[in-house]
Amino acid sequence: MKSNQVKIGLEKAPHRALFKALGLTDEEMARPLIGIVNSHNDIVPGHINLDKIAEAVKAGVRMMGGVPLEFQTIGVCDGIAMNHIGMKYSLGSRELIADSVEIMATAHAFDALVFIPNCDKIVPGMLMAAARLNIPSIFVSGGPMLAGRFKGQAVSVTQIFEAVGAVASGRLQAEELAELEENACPTCGSCSGMFTANSMNCLTEALGMALPGNGTIPAVYSERIRLAKKTGMKIMELLEKNIRPLDILTPQSFANAIRADMAIGCSTNSVLHLMAIAGEAGVDIDLDLFNQISDQTPHLCKLSPAGGHHIEDFHRAGGVQALLNELNKGGMLYTSCITATGQTVGENIGKYPVLDYDVIRPLDNSHSPTGGLAILFGNLAPEGAVVKKGAVAEEMMQHEGPARVFNSEEEAVEAILSKKILPGDVIVIRYEGPRGGPGMREMLTPTSAVAGMGLDKEVALITDGRFSGATRGASIGHVSPEAAAGGPIALVEEGDIIRIDIPANRLELLVDEKELSRRRELWTSPEPRIKSGYMKRYAEMVQSASSGAIFRK
Repeated sequence: MKSNQVKIGLEKAPHRALFKALGLTDEEMARPLIGIVNSHNDIVPGHINLDKIAEAVKAGVRMMGGVPLEFQTIGVCDGIAMNHIGMKYSLGSRELIADSVEIMATAHAFDALVFIPNCDKIVPGMLMAAARLNIPSIFVSGGPMLAGRFKGQAVSVTQIFEAVGAVASGRLQAEELAELEENACPTCGSCSGMFTANSMNCLTEALGMALPGNGTIPAVYSERIRLAKKTGMKIMELLEKNIRPLDILTPQSFANAIRADMAIGCSTNSVLHLMAIAGEAGVDIDLDLFNQISDQTPHLCKLSPAGGHHIEDFHRAGGVQALLNELNKGGMLYTSCITATGQTVGENIGKYPVLDYDVIRPLDNSHSPTGGLAILFGNLAPEGAVVKKGAVAEEMMQHEGPARVFNSEEEAVEAILSKKILPGDVIVIRYEGPRGGPGMREMLTPTSAVAGMGLDKEVALITDGRFSGATRGASIGHVSPEAAAGGPIALVEEGDIIRIDIPANRLELLVDEKELSRRRELWTSPEPRIKSGYMKRYAEMVQSASSGAIFRK
């Protein structure tokens, strides 16, 4: 056992004394020490129940003869951090989470780890740590929130953000907004649509790093507690069999996860995070691979914000395993990949048929023959940009219009809410990338304002920053290279014509190269927006979004 490094031998008497200070007995110290990595806190709605999940995990570990020892990581609520300086720190937290887990697990010589995340950057940060450490590991999230109800319809946090624009345009009354505010988020859990948190929890399951149900069992269901107990029990089996993350996180399992990503229509942020996780696992994936798999993968689910179904509906339909089962009917999966169940993908999915073909469409009746995400290339995004095409109205799949250029999110929001944006416009928000933001903040406020004002079928948004998984419409993010690195998006001027062709995977600035060369000679790098602390160091270390916004090695 790895923990023998801190338990066995004459020279480890001081270590044993410190363990006894915790209340551990000699009998417990003879058993495997299992680190319980928990992101529980009192500020994130998806994390307030993680103390209960941790207790259930510990019970499972103890049932199988292990000793669970819990420690915490940080976690940012992207919804609360949205639209102020706090959002600049969200993506940066992913690296801190991975580093902090590495430190704790290595310093204390745990034999295995159970990870308990739930929200946006916490899931990929923990997956990066699991790959980096490569000791037996398994994940169990806190589960998704139930959808709320407003005027007889299922709603989520998306509708709240869009309602701001609706009130500003006179399409909704302030009293109705107040009612929606009371009902949109009725339980704890990760927000109820296929936003980034639920995307990553589902993809953790698709990667094979969690037990079936991890991505979809609602936070408030007792089934979630039982899953946590089973996860605690399962880590002891993985330890006994020495099944490690790098046995699971193979090129084939990433291909399966990208396939699931495209079939579900996950958040655009999933591209960023899968690339970062793959980098830690030593697996080479690039943006071209996402398009290759998308071209061969039918879009089977339209979950909020792309459609009216929520995660609880996806769960009732059979969840991630049923979706994989359906994809496998077309021979689209690597079924021999080992998973955290101790069995292969093929052995797992055989137990999960699709239970509702309205939620998970059959292969021969998909929403689209190609996947829910697309990577766009062109002279405006030589290294690529990402769009959730499954949430784009048909009218906006191809669009050409004048650029409305803003050098920050705040400038764009002010223009949108002041009704300065016209039908046909292409809003360009730049200097919000990994380095320039810094932190590549999510921008749900401007996208939701556009949708709330009824312009999502007439106006496009383009940015070197990110969009929330709750975004819908022609919102194109991760434009690379970013403006702060002198990418072409830095050269766009007010009124330039931009052409978007999502089916052709193209994003073009219709300005001749001679003029762009002239502008490039005049361009100067902007002053850093944050000049001290962690985000200053982050901006100095971070790479392009096209690399997953990972740190330079």
